Amino acid sequence: MVLTHFIPLAFFKWCETTLIGHAIRQATWGFAVIETFHIMTLAVFLGTIVVIDLRLLGFGLRRRSASKLASELAPWNWTALALMLLTGIPLFLSEATRLSGSTPFFIKMMFFLLGLLIQVTIYRKATRDEGWLGKLTGVLSLLCWFGVAFAGRAIAFPELFHL
Repeated sequence: MVLTHFIPLAFFKWCETTLIGHAIRQATWGFAVIETFHIMTLAVFLGTIVVIDLRLLGFGLRRRSASKLASELAPWNWTALALMLLTGIPLFLSEATRLSGSTPFFIKMMFFLLGLLIQVTIYRKATRDEGWLGKLTGVLSLLCWFGVAFAGRAIAFPELFHL
């Protein structure tokens, strides 16, 4: 499945003509530098998510409630998420046409949207309820965010992942 099934190709071509998209394509190190920050912020984000989700699943940091842990890590979590978006959008703009036909990119975006939906809807309630809702949310959250990372890696090497 590809994004051009849902969005006209003209949109993706337009994205590449934006000032940001064009500038990144023309800069020798632009894409690499932005991608490095994108991956670093993903690592910080995944780190906070993994700690909270493992706590929801009953592993580690048992002296601290999941709610308290989520509250303490929230600034790191939301800052990393914002920086992922701020770096991901320019990366997309620089190669939108190629990504429009990329199955791994489509999968990444589906995992991202589902993970974001979980994050802004049930995550807070789940961290307060460390029962079955917490465990289910922890598992879904881990699947989504590691799905984002795995599919993101597959964008560069789709042949290795048979996508």
